[in-house]
Amino acid sequence: MFSIIIPTLNNLKYLRLCIKSLRNNSNYEHQIIPHVNIGEDGTVNFLENENIEYTFTKYNAGICEGMNMASKKAKNDFILYSHDDFYFCPEWDIILKNEIDRIGHNKFYLSGIMMNNGPLKFDCGNSLENFNESKLLENYQNINHYDFQGSTWAPHLIHKTLWNKIGGFSEEYYPGTGSDPDLNMKLWKEGVRIFKGVNNCKVYHFGSIVTRNYKNHPTIKTESGSKGGKIFILKWGISINFFKRFYLKSDTKYSGELDSPKIGIAYLINLFLCKLNYIYVKFIYNKFNKIKS
Repeated sequence: MFSIIIPTLNNLKYLRLCIKSLRNNSNYEHQIIPHVNIGEDGTVNFLENENIEYTFTKYNAGICEGMNMASKKAKNDFILYSHDDFYFCPEWDIILKNEIDRIGHNKFYLSGIMMNNGPLKFDCGNSLENFNESKLLENYQNINHYDFQGSTWAPHLIHKTLWNKIGGFSEEYYPGTGSDPDLNMKLWKEGVRIFKGVNNCKVYHFGSIVTRNYKNHPTIKTESGSKGGKIFILKWGISINFFKRFYLKSDTKYSGELDSPKIGIAYLINLFLCKLNYIYVKFIYNKFNKIKS
């Protein structure tokens, strides 16, 4: 059904649980393709013993390069991007499949919704050591948000043809911050107007385990701070927040396909502020801190 690409960096315990949840809680058979960054913790041996396809770099390729590598092994029509510290709740895949069938075409971006570290605040533990799987499985259906517009979150699903046409993730966003809204902007430019977060497709998110583990690490970089936002504004001329507010209408209730942004006072004021920010980043900030645009 889906080709599931997962970046992982020395995070075998959580990756193992993620794969277990995919196997136990899926209705369909999926292709799982992790990209292993460094993999000093036995991740490669685990994947080979489980006969799971993977890609590998000895260095931290980050999300974008790693996912672009993994996506080249995709055999199915749809690519789903997941974090390695997700636990997929039952029927997640049949819910997305039903959404695809309702839409009736392939120009869409669908995402699930995160529990714990996300909109659905439901505590079943913040680590493997205190994870209460039984509590989650008994209650996840009763913890709800709503279907919402403009998701830029994982897990997200797009058709492989679209993925290939836009070139997957843009690798200038190393190690990954800003790459999700950039992917959405590229889809918008291709005429995609369905950006839907699906309430019933739920994953439990432990909360950026790798980023926390490698915070302030002297050589391994997992977070780029505000650099991703600066790359975005140089590339597209508007900020991530502007794009999410006026184009994607992020986090509002889903009401169907999006239209072009309405140009009103709020739009014009915020666009003007974007242009001032663009000038600052391009001619002042970028003079002293070289970033790619």
